Amino acid sequence: MTVEFKNKELVDEENLIYLKITGKLTTQDFDSFTPIMDQKIEKYGKVSMLVELNDFHGWTAGAAWEDAKLDLKHYSDFEKIAIVGDKSWEKGLAIFSKPFTAAKVRYFNANEEGKLEEAKGWIKENKAKQAACA
Repeated sequence: MTVEFKNKELVDEENLIYLKITGKLTTQDFDSFTPIMDQKIEKYGKVSMLVELNDFHGWTAGAAWEDAKLDLKHYSDFEKIAIVGDKSWEKGLAIFSKPFTAAKVRYFNANEEGKLEEAKGWIKENKAKQAACA
């Protein structure tokens, strides 16, 4: 299932949320994808999220507030968060976000060949191991 809104795209795959973001996040964007996240968390308990940033310009003030509320509400609900970006401040964002979530957070530099695929592999790692043990 894919949910598209403006120039954002949310790919929904079992307990994985794959969010592609281009441009600037607004409160309307959070209004679009927060209910989907809430449903996934309710259904699966913990979820993992892969965030692919492409020409990302940050948040509006209102969206930054929505992001902070989302972090507080779902502090323990994410297992892993992979952030794929191409700017040094986006790497800093991954480091900065760690105290606000119990999830394992990793940054992958999109300028390096194969990093998006590496991020996809890392985010699905435990799920593949669990399926093999079942």
